[in-house]
Amino acid sequence: MAKYKQLCVRCKRKYVPVTWKDRYPTCYDCQKSELSKDVKDKKLNRMFKIPEEFYIKNSFLRSVKINCLRYGELSDRQIETFKQTVKEMKKEAKEESKLAESENEISK
Repeated sequence: MAKYKQLCVRCKRKYVPVTWKDRYPTCYDCQKSELSKDVKDKKLNRMFKIPEEFYIKNSFLRSVKINCLRYGELSDRQIETFKQTVKEMKKEAKEESKLAESENEISK
């Protein structure tokens, strides 16, 4: 899917990577105050304990957490998709770290 950058709708200072599906692109800094709250449900609260950089990179993860805070619950599909996305991002992070380690060994 093609991505391009567009200014944040709220602050109009930072560019946010978006696709044609995103109506109101918002940067992480503008949503930070909403995301800092804790979820009341213990099971869901454990699910949202992921590294902050995942929320910075992925607007879908931010929107799911904000919806959970607003409405107090999530559908099964939202939970499954959230977990799948986090798993993929962790896999990508491991691959990036392995690549960086191999580059460091080559440069030595």
